Amino acid sequence: MAMSSPMGQSDEMDVIMDINTTPLIDVMLVLLVMMIITIPVQLHAVKLELPVGRPPVSQVKPEVIQIDIDAKSGVHWQGQTIALEQLEDNMRQSALAAPQPEVHLRTDKDASYAVFANVLASSRRIGLNRIAVVGSEQFVQ
Repeated sequence: MAMSSPMGQSDEMDVIMDINTTPLIDVMLVLLVMMIITIPVQLHAVKLELPVGRPPVSQVKPEVIQIDIDAKSGVHWQGQTIALEQLEDNMRQSALAAPQPEVHLRTDKDASYAVFANVLASSRRIGLNRIAVVGSEQFVQ
């Protein structure tokens, strides 16, 4: 009994040209397991040396500067109406003070947001770092 090859194919085995990746994957997995085992276990704790006791209480209270923006978007420095140019000059003088003053920014809910954003951006640009927006309870309905 002889085997016939269909459509003129020879009796020889066809050579498979693909690479057998199974041994490569096996070696890769063995190397990965060896690497995981040899890496030392990392502790998830950070050792810090924290100060003991309470920090000293500052005896010098900073000056509080009140900036108000009314319903017509007028700006008030400590209760006096001023222009935006004068506001920036006052901010520059306050930024140079040794204990930097606290700036309390209060705005009316009907005031223009652009004026509020301009005052806030100017204070940050000039260098006033202690800014608080107060009176926000009026925006809660």
